[in-house]
Amino acid sequence: MSRKTGFTLIELLVVIAIIAILAAIIFPVFMRAKDAAYRSGDLSNLNAIRNALQLYRADQEAYPPQILGYATVYTSGPEINQLIPAGSLRGALYPKRINSIETLRPAYDRVANNLVTAAIWPNSDPRPPLTAPILDLNGDGIIDNTDDIPQARQAYDPNSPNPYFCSPDYLNAINFGSTCDAAFVTKDSTTPLDPSPGRAAPFYKISGYDVANVRLPTGSPATDRWELRYTLRWSSYAFGGGNVQDDPRQLIYSDPPDNTVVSWNSWFREYDSGNLPMHEKRDYVLFLGGGVRPYDSADISARSWRVMP
Repeated sequence: MSRKTGFTLIELLVVIAIIAILAAIIFPVFMRAKDAAYRSGDLSNLNAIRNALQLYRADQEAYPPQILGYATVYTSGPEINQLIPAGSLRGALYPKRINSIETLRPAYDRVANNLVTAAIWPNSDPRPPLTAPILDLNGDGIIDNTDDIPQARQAYDPNSPNPYFCSPDYLNAINFGSTCDAAFVTKDSTTPLDPSPGRAAPFYKISGYDVANVRLPTGSPATDRWELRYTLRWSSYAFGGGNVQDDPRQLIYSDPPDNTVVSWNSWFREYDSGNLPMHEKRDYVLFLGGGVRPYDSADISARSWRVMP
């Protein structure tokens, strides 16, 4: 008599259990390896952006208004008034000083290159003025609370009457005058880009070091928002034309120090159950003179350009 052999139900279950255990072990390792590779690539891109900015400054004696450039439309031809895709834009850094649009796109920024957005100012330092000095601004040789000058703090944040970033440079570029109208940049938009109040959106979403998408705390009206990352000026003094007691760590000034925050990568940020950034060094801050440094996500989220190396 012949006898057919095969796996018993117990043996099949054991094999399936072993495969599940191996997958549970290998999958997190794979994800960590992929995350590390993404971080390494983004750090390299941030350093490339810093080098391009320095080359631009050497040529123009100033820093550009934005890293990629403001969202722009064709002004003639069959595509007139249609958005120029980010990859076809000819800006300050790309493609002359940065030869790939992917250098400007963080690894976790998965949007298309023809999407645009308005940007909200990020959070400002929550510590009250006159309580958290970081530099000797009044020139008396010591750093104390008198150096924490309110006008040298961030002028706008998400709680401002008009929290959307508005730049005279952008308005002038599209011949819309130089006055920031509160209604001008209050809507997200896709193609075609219409330069009229309530429709204009000056940033390409792909430019993840100009703007970045972040989560909002649980209970907020929305689940996320696009925040500003790169700007030439952010203090009240700087918007008023400058002051000798202003925070010098702004790119609008002639010789900003090495500890000036240029931009930061918040795409690796992790959040707690309330959608608040966790105290982990998952953000990467680009300082003007010191390259890129890992930074506590909760700290950079709270204080923006006012963080120190």
